[in-house]
Formats: sequence, C-alpha cells, structure tokens
Amino acid sequence: MKKDALTNALLGVIAIALIVIAARPYVSPAPVAADSSPAHAFYIEPGVQNLRYPDGTGQVYGKVVVDLRSGKIWGFPTGTVDPYPSYPLDSKPSVSKPFALGRYAFEDTEK
Repeated sequence: MKKDALTNALLGVIAIALIVIAARPYVSPAPVAADSSPAHAFYIEPGVQNLRYPDGTGQVYGKVVVDLRSGKIWGFPTGTVDPYPSYPLDSKPSVSKPFALGRYAFEDTEK
C-alpha cells in the first residue's frame, strides 16, 4: 500500500511538472526579434575601382566598402584588378588595410 501511494505521488509530481513545462510558452512567450539588425551592416561595391589616396599621392585598384551605420566609405586596396588582395611577389596570403575615402551624411536625409 505504501508503495502505491508513493508511486502515485511521484507520478503526480511528474505530471504537474510536465504541465508547467508545456504551459510556459503560452503564459510567457519568448520575445520575437524578426527585425534585428545585421552584425555587419556593410555594402561592398561590386567590381574593382581605381581608388585615389586621400592625400593625393597616388592611385591603386581596390574595393569600395560603405558602412551603412555611419556612412563612412572605405577603400580596400587589392593591388590588381582581381577582386581580392593579391601581390604576386609575396608568397603569403595578403591582407588589405583600408583607408578612408569619405563619408555619406545619412543623418541629413531626415531633415
């Protein structure tokens, strides 16, 4: 008799716990974030452009990247017309360091 009462009590506790787990999404649903911002809001211009250094010392082929959050425009030199940095005299993978080209004043569009 004691075993039946203990078994029924444990089964009752399990049943109540399962009901609580199943009812939680209906009582307090998790917030939905469907319109979340992307991790990196960059626009990469297709193709390779001839970029002028801001100080006017020269030109180089490269990619144009626009930061859509701040409006800053960056130039990533590639060295050639290839869409990725390539320097044939260097055997290591190349890393392209950006330089500032300008800025779009996105905040002025709200005026």
